[in-house]
Amino acid sequence: MSLRFVIIGGGPAGTQAATYAARLGAEVTLIERDVVGGAAHLRDCIPSKAMIATGGTLHHFSEARGMGLSTSGSTVDLPELRSRIVAITHRLAESARGLLESQGVELVRGTGRMIDAHTVTATTEDGERTFDADAIMVSTGSRPRIPDWVKPDGERILTTRDAYPPEEMPEHLVVIGSGVTGVEFVQMFSSFGSEVTLIVSRQQVLPAKDPEVAAVLEDDFLRRGVTLYKGARAVAVDRTEDGVIVRCDDGRVAEGSHALLAIGSLPNVEDVGFEAAGVEMDGPWVRTLDHHLRTNVGHIYVAGDVSGKLPLSSVAAMQGRKIAEHVMGLHKVDHRHLDYEKAASAIFTDPEIADVGLAEADAFAMGRKVRVTKVPFASSAKALINNDARGFVKIISDPATGVILGGSIVGPQAAELIAVLAVAVTNGLRVGDIAECIFVHPALSEALTDAAE
Repeated sequence: MSLRFVIIGGGPAGTQAATYAARLGAEVTLIERDVVGGAAHLRDCIPSKAMIATGGTLHHFSEARGMGLSTSGSTVDLPELRSRIVAITHRLAESARGLLESQGVELVRGTGRMIDAHTVTATTEDGERTFDADAIMVSTGSRPRIPDWVKPDGERILTTRDAYPPEEMPEHLVVIGSGVTGVEFVQMFSSFGSEVTLIVSRQQVLPAKDPEVAAVLEDDFLRRGVTLYKGARAVAVDRTEDGVIVRCDDGRVAEGSHALLAIGSLPNVEDVGFEAAGVEMDGPWVRTLDHHLRTNVGHIYVAGDVSGKLPLSSVAAMQGRKIAEHVMGLHKVDHRHLDYEKAASAIFTDPEIADVGLAEADAFAMGRKVRVTKVPFASSAKALINNDARGFVKIISDPATGVILGGSIVGPQAAELIAVLAVAVTNGLRVGDIAECIFVHPALSEALTDAAE
């Protein structure tokens, strides 16, 4: 009899775990109450990147004269933009559904809940179904965090999921939160021509990132006319007759046509049945015991946003794969643990920002000796050809061995270029291994070989 693996939540972690475990011979049931592919993924991540791509194209039109072109500009067609986003997310959801079906995964549309450590129920339109499980994985995702001092209405006071796109393009958007999501919204709406004010609770945007990286982005924001309220924390949002007023803890006030909350997310752990199954919690997340993301109940796993690890779709998908390997016993042979410190991440602003591994500031904070090499794109022929020489490549390496420990890239296509450094960091490559590669010329990737010299 095949191992019975029941998964609650069909986002990146759930779909990856389901298809991989099924290929390995498990009898897999995947329960999803909303959209296959994940609500946070297909209703936050993908739509935001689609809007950023559209906004970026619009912004590039406005700077076409620098490429030797004469243009009259363009405008945003909101209905067409909305149709574009729906088409992209629908296609991705259909692709995920087709992959599950091709691997023999039973997809159940409903709300899953554990009633004990080996039994899961699914409440569907046709009633309740019960499944016995040898292993269970919960990957129910997250939702936007809403503090008690604000009440979103979906019209003027928005959460991230109200903005893809909004019913009307904001004349003046006040973005609350200067982390990854917040700066992407600044990028997005400033590209569409909206006036933007960003509430920055610290003294730099992206407080968790390299100050040099944040400085490049801040310079671009200021060039676009974005207003930065540094050192200010929003404490109230009031709706007026035709706009909003955002009040900060230092007395400053930001007025706009719309306000958007970008202050994190909360895991969906309510009504999943953790208590009934005997699973221990760690604050709003589930307590995990080891690299395999097992809970205190050994055959119950968590992945994605409910695990409390890096909240990235790419990480969630890899977690799903690693859990499937463990469920099916592959960890007893050839199995590499997921190392979160070597996960690459990107921020889709303009310029893009990407990093992987050890950051320069963290190395100095630890008192660790590192070699830092930095090459600006201003010295890149391809960057000059593209009329965009902003940003740089920075590589962090061990001065004694030359092993690449981390790196940051700010500039066009940073999310693609970081893959080279991600491979290097994951596999312990040396700077010499990169420096000796013969890359295409002219190409932005040449900056990587220059930085590795």
